Amino acid sequence: MQNMQTYTVNDFTIYPLSEYAVTLEFSHEINADILQLISKFNTLLHRKPFDGFCTTVPAYATLSVFFDPLEVIQSPHLRGINCFERISSYLSRLEDEEKNQIITENGTMTIPICYGGKFGPDLDEVARLHGMTANEVIHLHSTAIYHVYLIGFTPGFAYLGGMPGQLATPRKSFPRSVVPAGSVGIAGKQTGIYSLDTPGGWQIIGRTPLHLFNPNRAQPALLKAGDKVVFKAMEYDRFEHYNGSKDADTYH
Repeated sequence: MQNMQTYTVNDFTIYPLSEYAVTLEFSHEINADILQLISKFNTLLHRKPFDGFCTTVPAYATLSVFFDPLEVIQSPHLRGINCFERISSYLSRLEDEEKNQIITENGTMTIPICYGGKFGPDLDEVARLHGMTANEVIHLHSTAIYHVYLIGFTPGFAYLGGMPGQLATPRKSFPRSVVPAGSVGIAGKQTGIYSLDTPGGWQIIGRTPLHLFNPNRAQPALLKAGDKVVFKAMEYDRFEHYNGSKDADTYH
């Protein structure tokens, strides 16, 4: 790893991930400013892809870029003796261009959530651990503005930063064998939304009726890295109304 080739520009360092990918490392820290840098560059790259570009995977402090090496090495528009040099050179020029680009920020999506009861079996325990009432936990959780840092674990599973520090709670000692899709949980300093029925060890405090992942949509994942999210508490009857809809993709 000490001899690994790297390429450094103003906002990030590029290093090879595989024969088919490079990673752009923006920082060693996790914060909203770094997320904004990653989201802005990711948007610009998708608007102006290079020959052979396939897709990107944003993460907490990195952006991985996947490509077709044959198209890259044969492109008359890319400069360099190998794929890494050609892509790094292109991304460097794009980074310079980014300084003069105005990228519209993502809007804020409202995610309805029915807290507690059968939908939030760990709400009372989270409240007890922090010396709060369940309503105090709900108030703190639903008045924060969250940022989607990462989509992972399962398709559409959203890792959200921005949760009030007072609610930071360790994962459960013994994970559940099945956590229903739509469940909203806490693990450490993060909130996450389960997109599919899967095992999981997060502290479940509520559930949303929205479909976080639907393979039949043009954009299967409801959320993407860089999105802003707010939670809005909803009553059980309202949950059932949305839960019965096959098109529970937005809240209104």
